[in-house]
Amino acid sequence: MAITSRAPAPGGAVAVPPPGPPGGPPQGPARPGTAWAEGVERLRAAATTEPGRLRIIGAVLAALVLLFGLVTVWEISARVGAADDVVGRSQPLSADAASIYRSLADADTASSSGFLAGGDEPREVRERYEKDIANASKLLVNAAANTGADEDSRKQIALLSEQLPRYTGLIEQARATNKQGLPLGGAYLRYANEQMSTQLLPAAQRLYEAETGRLYTDYDDARALPLASLGTGLLALAALAWAQRRNYRRTNRVFNHGLVAATAASLVVLLWLAVGHTVARSGLAEARADGQESLKVLNDARIASLQARASENLTLIARGAVLAADNKSDKYDVDFTAEMKELDAGLATARKLADDSSGRDPVVRAADGVKEWKLRHAAARETDLRGDYQAALPQVIGDKDHKDSSGASFDTVDASLEQAVAHEQKEFTRAARDGLGALGGLVTGSAALAVLGAAAALLGIGRRLSEYR
Repeated sequence: MAITSRAPAPGGAVAVPPPGPPGGPPQGPARPGTAWAEGVERLRAAATTEPGRLRIIGAVLAALVLLFGLVTVWEISARVGAADDVVGRSQPLSADAASIYRSLADADTASSSGFLAGGDEPREVRERYEKDIANASKLLVNAAANTGADEDSRKQIALLSEQLPRYTGLIEQARATNKQGLPLGGAYLRYANEQMSTQLLPAAQRLYEAETGRLYTDYDDARALPLASLGTGLLALAALAWAQRRNYRRTNRVFNHGLVAATAASLVVLLWLAVGHTVARSGLAEARADGQESLKVLNDARIASLQARASENLTLIARGAVLAADNKSDKYDVDFTAEMKELDAGLATARKLADDSSGRDPVVRAADGVKEWKLRHAAARETDLRGDYQAALPQVIGDKDHKDSSGASFDTVDASLEQAVAHEQKEFTRAARDGLGALGGLVTGSAALAVLGAAAALLGIGRRLSEYR
């Protein structure tokens, strides 16, 4: 054995190396993943024994049942929120936008009717105009206060709020000038009508389309299938069925009460989810097809009738001063013909969409009124073209000797369409509320049943574990 000599240190002492840490060289910091590896190793070791495997199975089953409940609560909460928006927010906003358009068109019609009457403007016509303007103004304020309105809607609301006072100012100027017997009143009225046709009504139409688009988005969100919930539920049931089959094969016991209870709770949630959402989808589909689509057609038809009436009045007021694109025909008479065709098409569609007599009968009366209106308009127009304006005027606006005027026919059409709109609005509200009600309690119920199911699964596995103690 070789002996190693040490060189003497200064002063004659022998240098001795410092002692190292016991147990060998110093250990560095634990390598990343060591804790994870140890956990995996312990899990693998536990899985080699039946109690360990049971604990793992119980944890997985409870986690799946809870996950099923959590996903169901998340998805159905979103569906309930969208359905609630359909009933309480987006559809009312869409209806308000349609009312704004209708009020503006009706105000334009009433103003031209009052102008034709001259100094003898009927009080009810004046009140109708003022009511329309007040209603449009109130609805615009409500729409502006709606914080959910998108940028396009806010832009249209601002345009309407800016242009409406200008329109009413022109109408008042036309009315005042007309009472003085000055022909300039007709020019003011035509300019006001141009403002209405080119500024106000297009803005109101864009607002209606934007709000209706939001309504259809909410429809789609409310009716979207809860695929994640259904898939998670089926996975949880499959795992529970596997666990019970495994338990039966190892113990010859047909039932484990805890696992059976967990399966029953999960199955109830899954069936409740499937049936409730199916009923909700059906109700919302009915609200859209039998309610909202009919409302849209009827609103368009009513607006066409109002515009046709305004054009009919302006035909008499302008007396051929405004020509159509062909520079030959009277512009307002051409507009009247086009708007009546649109009205006929709308009534035909509305009649097909009506699914009961309460919705169909007003549409039939409106169609009959349109036929009568066309005949009376043709007679008044023929009288006016012969140059007899004074005789044509009562045929259009009516008086005590001319109750069978085209204006009376228009009133019949408008009243019938108003009744049809009211009926379809009720149908929409009923069907949409039924759809929303089908989801009632599902969020709370699924959460409670998921917790009970997870607890039952753990208890069932715990009962098996007790046999090993």
